[in-house]
Amino acid sequence: MTNVSDTQMPQAAVKPMSASPVEGPNVSPPSNASPFGSNDVKAILKSELKRRSLTYADLVVRLADHGVIETEANLRNKISRGAFTATFFMQCLIAAGCDHFQISPPKP
Repeated sequence: MTNVSDTQMPQAAVKPMSASPVEGPNVSPPSNASPFGSNDVKAILKSELKRRSLTYADLVVRLADHGVIETEANLRNKISRGAFTATFFMQCLIAAGCDHFQISPPKP
């Protein structure tokens, strides 16, 4: 019986694996990737709040009316990072009184 450690594989057959197929300095994102990102989502939410003259404190109260409990600091951090779920995004828009909004393609 042969041990796995005793078998020799040609060096060319062994390639290091990367965490993602698009990682690396010379790899472009897929051509179907959207340039729309967290900064754009954050901007939509912040502009809707500003349009309605709502503060984060106002939004905390309105979210609570809809059963979503957030602190003002937590809300501020989530929005600042721009990393939140689509559900949270929709909850904020609904709580703010937004019944529709326009998504425009990002400008190059």
